[in-house]
Amino acid sequence: MFMTGHAPPGTDPGTVPRAGRREWVGLAVLALPTLLLALDMSVLHLAAPHLSADLRADSTQLLWILDIYGFMIAGFLVTMGTLGDRIGRRKLLMAGATAFGAASVLAAYSTSPEMLIATRALLGIAGATLMPSTLALISNMFAHPRQRATAIGVWVTCFMAGAAVGPVVGGVLLEWFWWGSVFLLGVPVMVVLLIAAPFLLPEYRDADAGRIDAISVVLSLGAMIPLIYGLKECAKQDLATGPLLALVLGAASGLLFLRRQRTLASPLIDLRLFANRAFGAALAIMLLTVLTSGGVLLFFVQYLQMVEGLSPLQAGLWMLPCTLTMIVGALVSPVAARRIPPGQVVSAGLVVAALGYLLLTRVGSGDSLGTAVVAVSVAFLGLAPMMVLGTDLVLGSAPPQKAGSASSLSETATELGMALGVAALGSLGAVVYRDRTDGALPEGLPAGAEAVAADSLPGALAVAGELPADLAAALLDPAREAFTDGVVAVGWASAGLVLLLAVLAATLLRHVRPSSDPAAAGEAAASGSDHPPGHDAQLVTGPH
Repeated sequence: MFMTGHAPPGTDPGTVPRAGRREWVGLAVLALPTLLLALDMSVLHLAAPHLSADLRADSTQLLWILDIYGFMIAGFLVTMGTLGDRIGRRKLLMAGATAFGAASVLAAYSTSPEMLIATRALLGIAGATLMPSTLALISNMFAHPRQRATAIGVWVTCFMAGAAVGPVVGGVLLEWFWWGSVFLLGVPVMVVLLIAAPFLLPEYRDADAGRIDAISVVLSLGAMIPLIYGLKECAKQDLATGPLLALVLGAASGLLFLRRQRTLASPLIDLRLFANRAFGAALAIMLLTVLTSGGVLLFFVQYLQMVEGLSPLQAGLWMLPCTLTMIVGALVSPVAARRIPPGQVVSAGLVVAALGYLLLTRVGSGDSLGTAVVAVSVAFLGLAPMMVLGTDLVLGSAPPQKAGSASSLSETATELGMALGVAALGSLGAVVYRDRTDGALPEGLPAGAEAVAADSLPGALAVAGELPADLAAALLDPAREAFTDGVVAVGWASAGLVLLLAVLAATLLRHVRPSSDPAAAGEAAASGSDHPPGHDAQLVTGPH
């Protein structure tokens, strides 16, 4: 059976234990924090104007309020994934849930921008404990490859659903309550998790993991946080000095981190995991797949609001079809991989995604809103197999005692891919916008206004708000056309990249067999057999 490294070589596939009712109910418990974390990433953007006015946050403070959460999650993923391997994944999950619930209350009742920035940072650190813990526990609870692929499909579905309903839930809450209510969503979810986890989730830890190397922790933070920050800021400021220095610092810290891992008896990341070609290939293809989705999603959201003129809540509702198609793809792809080699399923999905991105290049002619929604929906349908089967490949290629580390690498690839997409495709769209607005804006604009309007569509909208109606229309028409041209360019670039990834998936993952193939179990188990003996995952039977 495909993608399992959780049975000794030579194990009869029929003897691989199957999950029962308790494990499936436990999966529902694990889905709750996953749904919440994704929702928490998107819900705050609607509340930003309200909390900014109430707390009197300036523009810099508001950016830190919005961004610090993602920075902390990205920075601590590797550390927390490995910490769970050492102290116990359920224990880390419950500690993180407690911290997340407490920080949510503090964030909801923050009285200053500084307090909210600090509590958002705590939420990010707590969130970094939840993501790899949930995924690693799924890997341990569902040893049977078919069941694990289905469980990961549910996990991905919950993550996508949380990101999609965030704007809708935020709009409803802000309609009836104050901005702090968006944070209090996390409290009941974490209470349910803390009550149910001891009864439904078994404890797993590496019996011979060794101590965590403090220097490696510092180097991993010094790599991830500057890299994510630099990539995001490059998308906003082009190649400014500050973001470039952050990228250099992050890259240097990353190289030192990798060198140190090679010398440690108990590294934070076991680089031998990359000796399995399915593991490395899945991570790389996943990162580049997320790159396209992150960049396209950035432009799609802006297009809905700034070109089509939809409110944030309306834009959130128009995004639901995109999420629904991705949910369908996430649930169907494990079933398809039972009979069809996973590499072929992933490759076919990426071809579908390319067709969606190509359809996106038609935005601007005919029913542009409908075209954009259908295009992104088709693209996300095609991306789903890579997200589900790629995650399953990463987890299944790692031995069980490294499940936390493997899951943190999967999440880190996603975070880096999203940041790279925003930076690379965001820069491409910005270059096209500036080229198209050069000489196309009307005469008679106030001093300095033309430069602001020619820099970005948000700048053009801000300038238009202070102009007479006829001059504002003359400004916004070419600005919106230029932005749409940028969307078209992003569509072409994304289509080309995912077509290349489709070829790579078909080539690099061709050896992975369908989950119904009995011969695949021994091969997959052997893929993790190069790890040293004595490093076994310990099941700690708790009160469940």
